[in-house]
Amino acid sequence: MIVGILKEIKVAERRVSMTPAGVVTMIRNGHKVLVEKAAGAGAGYPDSEYQAAGATIVDTPAEIFAQSEMVMHVKEPQPSEYDLIREDQIVFTYLHLAADEPQTRALIASKSIAIAYETIEKDNGSLPLLVPMSEVAGRMAAQEAAKYIEMPQGGRGILLGGVTGVEPATVVVIGGGVVGVNAAKMACGLGAKVYILDKNLERLAYLDDIMPANCFPVMSDEMTLRRLVKEADVVIGAVLVAGAKAPKLLTRDMLKEMKDGSVIVDVAIDQGGCFETSRPTTHDDPCFVVDGVIHYCVANMPGAVARTSTRALTNATLPYAVEIANKGWQQAMLDNREIKLGANVVKGKVTYRGVAEAFDLECVDIDTFLG
Repeated sequence: MIVGILKEIKVAERRVSMTPAGVVTMIRNGHKVLVEKAAGAGAGYPDSEYQAAGATIVDTPAEIFAQSEMVMHVKEPQPSEYDLIREDQIVFTYLHLAADEPQTRALIASKSIAIAYETIEKDNGSLPLLVPMSEVAGRMAAQEAAKYIEMPQGGRGILLGGVTGVEPATVVVIGGGVVGVNAAKMACGLGAKVYILDKNLERLAYLDDIMPANCFPVMSDEMTLRRLVKEADVVIGAVLVAGAKAPKLLTRDMLKEMKDGSVIVDVAIDQGGCFETSRPTTHDDPCFVVDGVIHYCVANMPGAVARTSTRALTNATLPYAVEIANKGWQQAMLDNREIKLGANVVKGKVTYRGVAEAFDLECVDIDTFLG
């Protein structure tokens, strides 16, 4: 199979979907890899390393789309790429379609095979291609909150961990999954007082066992959240409903009760955000203020640490990419249920229920296309 590695064009996105080491693995499996010129430069991988690995460097995205049977991105295809996607071409990347109707309709029109990293799912319910970037985003969420609560950034002027004789900041993390745990660990490590909210009692018991003493796992409900955000200096939204829009948990009326200069970080913004007042921002312009509260809503947080993120992402995605290339998408889905669950739009039909429900579209069972 001819596999195309595209340069990311989303604002301030420096990751690349495959390292040179990944290219070596793909070529050893008998495939040809095309890499768009300077695709890896932002992550510290020059074209020369891809050439040494056996890839062919291609000048334009149009050439990648025209020649490749499978194209790989990190972020979702951008509007300038929609018309380049070919019928029956495999598009393998983060898609987050439930929060993006224009992209969904463009992929339907293309009649391509759109496989989303974020809905590939193991039998135990874990999302293996979300985990590495969720770890990065969770850890970054605490770092960014610590920065933007400083006065030069418009914040309250609080050190997250406090100092001798001065109490630490209060951090509320909504969601006890991979993002939430990593955010809480970082905030705890900085010395903050951390509440982590979740609706699953078993998960809360687990968190109570593994988290440090300055972390307090709490059952999540509206009244508890409303009470805690009044105390909070930082709120981190770490809620995920796989393949569907995130629920709006922190409402505008709750926001009005928060302290001026406090910070909220919406890690769920890729899926529409879990705060009512959230809207996507970029690394170039990451924050805005509503009712005196600083909102950090960057939709590709791991892009700021592109070297780490690219290596972590390739570690996770490469086995799936190799299986798809080795077998073709249909046989790979027949053999591997995890890949089958990644199918979001196939040959002009939506095949993932969360996406169909987001836009009131028909959902067609993927087995229809697998013979």
